[in-house]
Amino acid sequence: MSLADMIVIFGGAGLGIAFVYIIWGYLKGLKRSPGDMWILFAYLLVTYVAYSSQNVSLTLWLSADCGLGDIAAGTYITTWSIMLSMVGMVAGALVDTIGIRRTLFFSVVFLLIARVSMVFLTNPLIVFIFGFIPYAIGFAIVSPVISVAIKRYTTKESAALGFGLFYVLMNGAFAVGGIFFDKVRGAYSVKDAAGKIVNDNAGTLLFGMQFSTYQMLYLFVLILTIVSVGLIFFVRSGVELDDDGNVVVKPLIDHGSGLAAVKSAFIKTGQMIKSVFSEKYFWIFITIITLTIFVRMVFFQLQYTFPKYGLRVLGLDAKIGTIYGVLNPVLIIFLVPVVALLTKKISSYKLLVAGSIVSAASCFIVMIPPAAVSWLTDTVWGELVFVNWLGMAPTHEALMQNPPVPEYWPFILFILVFTVGEAIWSPKLMQFTAEIAPKGKEGTYLALSLLPFFLAKLIAGPMSGILLNAYVPVGPNKEILGPYPDHSMIWFWIGAMAIITPIGLLLMKGTFQKREEQAAAEGH
Repeated sequence: MSLADMIVIFGGAGLGIAFVYIIWGYLKGLKRSPGDMWILFAYLLVTYVAYSSQNVSLTLWLSADCGLGDIAAGTYITTWSIMLSMVGMVAGALVDTIGIRRTLFFSVVFLLIARVSMVFLTNPLIVFIFGFIPYAIGFAIVSPVISVAIKRYTTKESAALGFGLFYVLMNGAFAVGGIFFDKVRGAYSVKDAAGKIVNDNAGTLLFGMQFSTYQMLYLFVLILTIVSVGLIFFVRSGVELDDDGNVVVKPLIDHGSGLAAVKSAFIKTGQMIKSVFSEKYFWIFITIITLTIFVRMVFFQLQYTFPKYGLRVLGLDAKIGTIYGVLNPVLIIFLVPVVALLTKKISSYKLLVAGSIVSAASCFIVMIPPAAVSWLTDTVWGELVFVNWLGMAPTHEALMQNPPVPEYWPFILFILVFTVGEAIWSPKLMQFTAEIAPKGKEGTYLALSLLPFFLAKLIAGPMSGILLNAYVPVGPNKEILGPYPDHSMIWFWIGAMAIITPIGLLLMKGTFQKREEQAAAEGH
C-alpha cells in the first residue's frame, strides 16, 4: 500500500467521522422540528445537485449545441443571471403570501418547462424564451423558499442550526453535482485507443433520436426535477414550530386568487423597499455589498469561464466539474466550522478584509510558471490528486508514463487558497448584513443586497467571453488552438478586479467600524 493510499484511507476516515459528527450535531439540535423540514432538505439536495451539474455545462452547451461564440455565450448567461436576481428579490414576499407548499409547486412547474425545453431545443432565441426565462423564475425561488421554511420549522434557539445544516447540505450537493457532470460527460464522449477524449459532445442515440452529451446531462437533470415534484407532495401547508418547540398547523390566509396574491406581494414589497431607501444605514449597507461584489465575481468566473478554460488549457480529459465543483464545497464544509471557532472574537469587518485579501490574491497563483511546480506530479501529492482524486490513471507508475499537463498545479493551488479566504469572509458577510440591518427589516435588506449584482453581472458575462477570446481562443470550427502561453492572464485580470474589494473596505474602515459599534449598542 502506497503512502498516498494510506493518506486517502485514514484521512478519508477522519473526514468522514468529522462529517458525521457535524451532521449529528445539527440533527440533535433540530430533533423537535417537523418532518416536513427533512423532506425539504431532501428536496434541497436533489434540486441543488441538478442545478450545480447543469450550471457547469451552460456555456459549453451554448457554444457546442446552440452555436454561440465565447462572447455571445457570456452575454447570454449575463442576461439570464440578471433575471435570476430580479426574481429572487420578490421571491421571499411570494412565500409569505401564498405559503411554502404552493411556492414550491410554482417553482417546480417552471423548472420542468425549462428543462424539457433544454433537452430538445437548441435555437438560441427559442431556448431563451422556453428554457432560460422559466429556469430563472423557477430556480430563483428555491433559496428564499427554503430559507423561509427553515425559519418556520425552527425556534429562535435552533434557527442557527437549521441554516447551518442548509449551508452544509447545499455545498455537499454542489460537490455531488460536479462529480455527476464529469461522469455523464465521460460516459457520452468518444475516446481514442489510449482512452483520451477526442469528442466530448458525441452523445448517443436514444429512442431513435440523437442526443448530444449535454442534452443527455439535461435529460438526467429533468429526471431529478421530476423526483423533486414527488417530494413536494409530502410537504404540508401551514406547518410551523412555535417558540415552545411545538408543531402547529396554521390555516393559510386567503389572499384571493393566485394572481391577486402575487399582486399583493408586489405591493407590500414595494412599500417596504420605499421605506428602506430613505434610511442612512441602508446606503452604508449597499456600499458594503457593492465593495464585496468584486471578489464575489470570482465565483461567476469559476462557473462560466473555467469550464471552457479548463478544457482548452488542461485538455478535453480535464474533469472540470470535479476540480472546482467538488474541491471548493467539500473544503468549505469542513473549513467554515473551524474558522468560525477560531475567529469568534474577531469583528466581522476585520475578517471581511482579511478573507477578501486571501481570496483576491489567490487568483495570481495561476501565474506561477507551470514548470516550477511540475515536480509535484512525481510525488505523493501527484498520486493523491491525479490517481486517487481525479482518477486519471490506475497507478502512479502509469500516471508518470503519460503525465498530465503541469498547468493543473497552479490552478489547484489557486482553488485551495481561494477557498480558505472564502471560509473567512463569506459567513462573516452574512453576519455583518444581519448586524447592520435594523430589526424587522433583515429580509428586505437581504433582498435588496441583490441590487449591486445587476452591475456585477453586466460586467461578469461579457468579461468572461472577452478574456476567453483574447487568451484561449478557438478556431473557426471551434477547434482548440493550444498551447496558450498567455492563458494565466485571464486570472490576472480577474484577480486585479477582485483586489478592489479589500482596498475599498480598508479605505472605508472608519464608516464600517462605527456602524458595527452602533449595531452592538442597539443589541443586533
